[in-house]
Amino acid sequence: MTPERKEKLLSVLSKRQVNLTVVMENVDDPHNISAVMRTCECVGIQDIYVLTTKIHKHKRFGPKSSSSAAKWLTIHQYTDAAACFAELRKNYDKILTTHLATDSIGLYEIDFTQRIALVFGNEHDGVSSEIRAMADGNFIIPQMGIIQSLNISVACAVSVYEACRQKNLAGHYNQTSLPAERVNTLLKDWGFTKLDL
Repeated sequence: MTPERKEKLLSVLSKRQVNLTVVMENVDDPHNISAVMRTCECVGIQDIYVLTTKIHKHKRFGPKSSSSAAKWLTIHQYTDAAACFAELRKNYDKILTTHLATDSIGLYEIDFTQRIALVFGNEHDGVSSEIRAMADGNFIIPQMGIIQSLNISVACAVSVYEACRQKNLAGHYNQTSLPAERVNTLLKDWGFTKLDL
């Protein structure tokens, strides 16, 4: 691997945001999952969670829609909601689900300078009542039309780019948030040998 390639990867890792993640609950279409992965990678999210409690665990994701984003992400797959949330609670202070409810807050009311996990649900049923009960609240993306829903990959893109905007203003992309040990582990996962480091 060339020094230029290594420098590019180090630059990318320096902008990874450990205090932001996306959780996909029972998202059926692997192409939707891959599109979400692509967007997450673009805004510097490293860890994403794929929770499948009502559908079969995905064996692979749509490579065309992800542009191979899965290679650069750490994907945590769970089939047990309690186990998934136990892990999320270790790393994030607030877990919010996308759900149209009277107590939902607007996307632009979320303080993305905090440690936040955003949960997106199944294409047809949305986030389940079980997961909403485990979360800290709900949020909605403001919409002006008759149809009050977006495709999951679009909803995720709108949401994480608002997070990106806030985090950029707060200077989060100007400081490395990944611990050095994790950076080294990811570099090895991405193709560097011990001698490269």
